[in-house]
Amino acid sequence: MKSVYDVHQLLKQFGTIVYVGDRLADLELMEEELKEIYRAQLIDVKEFQVALLILRQEIEKEKEKRKNG
Repeated sequence: MKSVYDVHQLLKQFGTIVYVGDRLADLELMEEELKEIYRAQLIDVKEFQVALLILRQEIEKEKEKRKNG
């Protein structure tokens, strides 16, 4: 798993499609959905950590973009 797209595909495997229309809101909602899938023990800890790291990095990038733009 290397990108937000990969995380999106992971969530899709569990029937979760996230599109709000606001990139930051999408990423935050994806993070919440990922946590729910992990709590339900549907993915292992390594997969969860990698996906969470990707999402948090993208969230920070988006926040910086909004702050500077």
